[in-house]
Amino acid sequence: MSQTIHVAITRRVRKEHAEAFEQGLAEFARRSLDEPGTLGVHLLRPAPGSGSMDYGIVRSFASAADREAFYRTDLYKDWLAKVEPMVEGKPVYRELGGLEAWFPNPRGANPPRWKMALLTWIAVWPVSMAVPAALVPLLGERLPRALAAGVIAAGIVVTLTWGAMPLLVNLAAPWLHPTNGDP
Repeated sequence: MSQTIHVAITRRVRKEHAEAFEQGLAEFARRSLDEPGTLGVHLLRPAPGSGSMDYGIVRSFASAADREAFYRTDLYKDWLAKVEPMVEGKPVYRELGGLEAWFPNPRGANPPRWKMALLTWIAVWPVSMAVPAALVPLLGERLPRALAAGVIAAGIVVTLTWGAMPLLVNLAAPWLHPTNGDP
């Protein structure tokens, strides 16, 4: 049985090549989505005013085999050769599993698991009350209980994935990824 694989890649770009790197990365990301088993790609730019030149890429693959096949493609090898003069050092790859997939950090270190769990709980608690409160009156007795539970679970997952978690992770970024070494 295959399982979705998420990989975070960090690249440090030379300041004088930032614009060319961003343009090339956007084009490469678009083209890479045509590769079999590639489910998505998210680009993370350095925070404005941070002085950082670390760029992050989070890639999703349908399986480990698809991930391995992608990194053997000419498209990927050509991309590495193209950006070699624009970057410092080698790319840093981290496979993300579980909660880490919701907490990408282009600097490389994941927040402590207790912070990820606490923030997820803060999101799940109100969402798990609000979604059923909104959907149960709409669903009424029209659906069997098990099917209604599935619709409610889907509503919770959608709300967490595209609403609550991105918002909370953004709001809590200084706490999740402190820059001064504080926990």
